[in-house]
Amino acid sequence: MKKIKIFFTLLGSVAFLGFQSCLDYDIPTDDFDQTEVKIDDTIYHGAADSIDYKKSVSEEGLDAAIRALNTSFRQARGGIYAMRGGKEGQTPGAHSYQRQFSLGPDNYAQFSVVPHSDFMYGELRHIYAVSPEFNPGPFSCYEISKNVFVPLLNRPEIDSIPEMKAIFLLLFNYASQEVADLYGPFPYVDFKANKQSSPFTYNDLRTIYVNIKANVDTVLKCLHYFDQKPEWYKSRVKGQMSEHLFDLSMMNAANVDTWIRFANSFKLRMAMHIVKVDNSMAREWAEEAVRDGVIERTDDEIGLRPMILGISHPLLDIANSWGDSRLSASFESLLKSLNHPYADYVFEKNNSAFVNKTTGEATPANTRIVGMREGVTPGIGQASGSNPYIGCSQLSAEVFAGYCPPLYLMKMSEVDFLRAEGHLYGWDMGGSESFFYNRGLDNAYLEDRDMKMASIYVTRLDEYKNLETPVAYTYVDPQGIVNNEPSVTQIGVKWNDGDTPEVKLEKIITQKYIAAYPYSYEPWVDMRRTGYPKVFPVINPGNGDGSVSAGNMIRRMPFPNTDDASIRDIQATGLKALGGADLQATRLWWDIDKPNF
Repeated sequence: MKKIKIFFTLLGSVAFLGFQSCLDYDIPTDDFDQTEVKIDDTIYHGAADSIDYKKSVSEEGLDAAIRALNTSFRQARGGIYAMRGGKEGQTPGAHSYQRQFSLGPDNYAQFSVVPHSDFMYGELRHIYAVSPEFNPGPFSCYEISKNVFVPLLNRPEIDSIPEMKAIFLLLFNYASQEVADLYGPFPYVDFKANKQSSPFTYNDLRTIYVNIKANVDTVLKCLHYFDQKPEWYKSRVKGQMSEHLFDLSMMNAANVDTWIRFANSFKLRMAMHIVKVDNSMAREWAEEAVRDGVIERTDDEIGLRPMILGISHPLLDIANSWGDSRLSASFESLLKSLNHPYADYVFEKNNSAFVNKTTGEATPANTRIVGMREGVTPGIGQASGSNPYIGCSQLSAEVFAGYCPPLYLMKMSEVDFLRAEGHLYGWDMGGSESFFYNRGLDNAYLEDRDMKMASIYVTRLDEYKNLETPVAYTYVDPQGIVNNEPSVTQIGVKWNDGDTPEVKLEKIITQKYIAAYPYSYEPWVDMRRTGYPKVFPVINPGNGDGSVSAGNMIRRMPFPNTDDASIRDIQATGLKALGGADLQATRLWWDIDKPNF
């Protein structure tokens, strides 16, 4: 095992040379508040994905490993928070969440639109604009997680607690797969090996996916073997799991079966991503996952719960306090067309009056929910007097503060919709399409699970599930800047076994999309691979890097790194791994342009 001496900070988030940190884009006065401590100052280059889960360890050896890793485990908690908008080791907050989600993927998935172009440290004049300040945001936040998970995985002491190594390897791979689906190839293998400096070798997406799947299988073998360990060992390791993984699973953090189900659900998600590019491999992965056990109860869901962390959902500040996010017209139209309960309580009605620039017709404040068309030129400023788009619908404070929507890594409804889709392809998913589709609807509400009885969605669920045909709806721009747009939603909600496979797929993906809200990464993947849900075309899509033509959508984010060393690496291995130009219109490996059936 190679090792290098280095001075480590408490956060352990030293960025690898040539790759920028999310903090590079923070407000300059928004500095770290940390205490530097001298810990084991060795950088290890070991076998992060090798887990000797049958290794024998004495009680003294286990205790020594726990002591040696205590600081690293505490640092890793900050890495967990960073997966959903945390930074500096702190719980998720608006600033980092905005850079991770709201300035890019939330717009690409057409959940929301940024209503103004001017920011203190950047500009965003179109939802597809490639801003050098904002385009790196998701990758930079991934680095925060990677830079605490990877050193932990390469430390020799972690081999004495293989179950903890397995779970953090799973989390590293989860975060890596997310970022790969945003940008495409990146130095996954070099990162995992704790390589510190350029040159980095970019891996193509197939290599990344296959490596992640192999890691997940190793994780599963390790966790299944746990029952064969001595009772004293299991007791102490469960104590470590409870202490350091509590935020992700609360009372089930020490339940190994919960982590097995998370790993298999993640494998099932990856399988569905590759259904067009390698159907046989997709089926193999999916059926393996279901046979071994995926998430079947909300108690086994994995995510960060604002109710437990003592925070509000970060989107609330982004939208309502800062005026940096507004409802999209596509999401408005979809919800209204399906008579979805969210249209009546998740978003506020327009907070200021509009005047139609063509007809002079006034729309008084508090008239209706109003979305903003994707691709229109945003206004300037965050006051409705100077920028009318600020008057578009923001979030319900009662819902996003009082009902505490979780920040999921894996939600049960997603797993059920994945199984419904798999069955549609003829795979053995352990049940029928209708069963998984309807159970997915049952658990799709965005409120914290402890707030289920307060959910308007839940109280109106039976009515919603029985909607056979869509409600006629036309999007009307109250400013008259864009033409009125009839809804593109032509399906209902109620399941019908007699529907064509294409209609069934559209129903499954549409409900999966709504159930994921406000998490946008996975919905954007589904939009690219299936074409669903149907949304309005983006206006002037070529106003990004010029590669997206009318009627098409962004397929990937350009490579995030602009320093000289990274540019050399991209030229040397990145473009070949991508298989095309570094453009928004370049399709990723799994994004195949062919029919769904």
